[in-house]
Amino acid sequence: MKDFGYLQSVMANLQQIHDTQGEVIEKAAELMCDAIANDRLIHVYGGGGHTTLPVGEMFFRAGGLACINPLMETGLSVFNQALKYLELERTVNYGSAIVKYYDLQKDDVLIIFHNIGINPATIDAAMEAKKCGAKIIAVSSKAWQTEMPADHFIRHPNKTNLNDYADVCIEDFNPVGDAAVQVPGCDTPIAPISNLADFFIAHLLEIATVAKCVERGIT
Repeated sequence: MKDFGYLQSVMANLQQIHDTQGEVIEKAAELMCDAIANDRLIHVYGGGGHTTLPVGEMFFRAGGLACINPLMETGLSVFNQALKYLELERTVNYGSAIVKYYDLQKDDVLIIFHNIGINPATIDAAMEAKKCGAKIIAVSSKAWQTEMPADHFIRHPNKTNLNDYADVCIEDFNPVGDAAVQVPGCDTPIAPISNLADFFIAHLLEIATVAKCVERGIT
């Protein structure tokens, strides 16, 4: 079928992740394996909108890890309607309240998904997790964090980025705008690639973690 280069864009994105992010994914998997070895849950959070979907992909999933704890807040998800969740993900202290509710402890592991990585719900969650002494694995895009102006209206007032708080930064190479296809005759790009990339990363983390558990005799 004619997809105007969509499959090629998706495959190139996944290949780039596969070829370049192995070292940091292994590092993240070490933290996850440590959590399992110490009988801890692995916490997963999405900073708003479609970045909450990888949280669901990792939780209670066939072929996934049993110890995943989703820090899920329906208000931040796409199932809360567009304008409502956009307002909430841009509300200062909303993300910190969610992390407080789940009562993270020192040396817990928290995976944060957010392609853009600059909004209040993401930054406040990361800051609260650091206060708790948790280890943060960030899955995000440096392109968004570096290209969005410091005074952009969706930024947290402190103007920081998700990667500033992370112990491990996994790059998903999401392009600014996300959409990867330009259909001739249509001025607006379509067909996002971010969730495909983040689901791929989620499963690479699981695979690497299970491999490390087996190496350590944790089965």
